[in-house]
Amino acid sequence: MTKKELFEMVKNLEPLCRNSCRFIWNHPELGGAEKESADYYRQVMADEGFVLVNEEKLEHAFYAEYGCGSPVIAILGEYDALPGLSQTVAESKKPVQEGGAGHGCGHNLLGAAAAVGAIAVKRFLEEEGIQGTVRFYGCPEEEMLSGKVKMAYHHMFDGCDIAISWHPMSGNMVYDSGYLSSASAHFEFKGRSSHAAFAPELGRSALDGVELMNVGVNYLREHVSSRARIHYTTDSGGFAPNIVPPRAGSWYFVRAPYISDVKEILERVRKIAEGAALMTETSVEMKIDYGCCEMQENHAYADLAYKNLKEAELPVFDEEDISFARKLEETIVKTDVAKAHKLYGTEGAPLAAKLADRNLYEKSPLTASSDSGDVSHMMPMCVFSTTCWPAACSPHTWQSTAAAGSPIGEKGALSAAQVIAGIAYDLYTKPQIREKIMQEFQTKKEDYTPMYQE
Repeated sequence: MTKKELFEMVKNLEPLCRNSCRFIWNHPELGGAEKESADYYRQVMADEGFVLVNEEKLEHAFYAEYGCGSPVIAILGEYDALPGLSQTVAESKKPVQEGGAGHGCGHNLLGAAAAVGAIAVKRFLEEEGIQGTVRFYGCPEEEMLSGKVKMAYHHMFDGCDIAISWHPMSGNMVYDSGYLSSASAHFEFKGRSSHAAFAPELGRSALDGVELMNVGVNYLREHVSSRARIHYTTDSGGFAPNIVPPRAGSWYFVRAPYISDVKEILERVRKIAEGAALMTETSVEMKIDYGCCEMQENHAYADLAYKNLKEAELPVFDEEDISFARKLEETIVKTDVAKAHKLYGTEGAPLAAKLADRNLYEKSPLTASSDSGDVSHMMPMCVFSTTCWPAACSPHTWQSTAAAGSPIGEKGALSAAQVIAGIAYDLYTKPQIREKIMQEFQTKKEDYTPMYQE
């Protein structure tokens, strides 16, 4: 089978890709509650002849495997939605359910393309009798930055050699590197309750501890990397003002370019918390929920992904798609629209139809965080994107939710499925390319332990 024939096979799977995109979009589920989404893909893969492997401690995580021997290629799928981003396929903000969840990050597209790509690869292996294994990974809780970290903790990626990932975006491009490392930690202060007016001297305010900690962290911001970010929210326990609160807490996110930076900053935050507890004669307990890594660079793998973006059929948009995209862009600040068109070279068109420059990622880096970064520390992983919403749209907006539920997003997903299949084709049939990717991975590899506590 030639790669062109494999691409045709993916095109023939267009009804499954479209139906999957729409089913998940119409049933948005938040991280940790993706029952319908996970069960949908379990059934799709089982019907195709994949063997399902579930992790009992992660209800909505699984992988579906076909084949035997190496290389074992992991194709990463996601399906969680975002809170508050419910939206119809409309050019104005119009939620399906007020305050409901919606696919503002396009994970309905992400999972569909990954599943269709994996099915095409399975059929290729089956027809050609080639040694190798393909795994489709159903990964929950990506928006919580924890799903794949937990999966790694439970050894679900053991036995894999290399991973393929993609993400819906505003352009057709590859990313050699990206994602900020991140960690989530809770700080719980405990004090002593008392009447705030009658006997304040008997109380020890846990809330004072929280507030002093937050003041200290604000001073810390001046003395960390300029690319680091420290976010927090507080919980005062809901006590009335005339009660010295015996319990209060802070929830912190720390982001930085490298996980080593995150760990260092988090340790300094811990010391500040202990200082605040000392000042207020309270106690504090720190609990790390999880931490996710940055994406490990692999230029050889990015080159392979870019080659397949060149070879695959990029999304072709009709006048109806372009008209809808233009109306979505009319809701965005004009200067931001102009900047996006210049970045993607769309010549004023709302949709980036061409393949982006090979090194565009340097001008438009992935500055969010993703638990996919952890996978890249266990094995080589690539990341590419296809055009799934207008150039000026950002993920995590109602505009991207609308586009992800439209034919624009579905066309981007089908194109991504071709690229996934093409990358896998090369990895199975060209061991010299696989070896080059693995050599680069080994030169940069560091010890990896999931930053997670049960």
